[in-house]
Amino acid sequence: MKRNYFENCRTAEDVKQAYKKYARELHPDCNHDKDTTAEFQEMQRQYTEAFNRYKNVHTNAQGETYEKETGETAEEYADIINELLHMYGIVIELCGSWLWITGNTKEYKDQLKALGFKFSANKAAWYYHSGEYKKRGKSKSSMQDIRNMYGSTTFATATEEKKQLTA
Repeated sequence: MKRNYFENCRTAEDVKQAYKKYARELHPDCNHDKDTTAEFQEMQRQYTEAFNRYKNVHTNAQGETYEKETGETAEEYADIINELLHMYGIVIELCGSWLWITGNTKEYKDQLKALGFKFSANKAAWYYHSGEYKKRGKSKSSMQDIRNMYGSTTFATATEEKKQLTA
């Protein structure tokens, strides 16, 4: 019986959160003891379908859903996550439809820029958001304000020690 990886997803954030979880779990580069290529490809196929279905449906921190059109594609997000999985010692945080990267980012500065991330000095974090963003007002939001407004899910990549143990 085929597993439905995204059956409980109802919003773009749910799909992205599930994709990060399953990408880390099933990515062939992260599984040296078994071949997960076919499972990963099936998950990728289901992800594309789920992303296209829910890409304009979002949720805020209070659990309320709303619709906001996005130009982001499933492939863009998947490519970014797959690249981030190869960066050791970073923390990936999904807040609404924004990705925030903290941790050991200094050595990955050029890669993050190439992926379209920008650095926020006042938050000491890299961020990614597809499409245009128009700031509302002059106030500056802290990371905690953003987490409270949009919710947050955090994932850490492997550390350098774990990388050496699996190599």
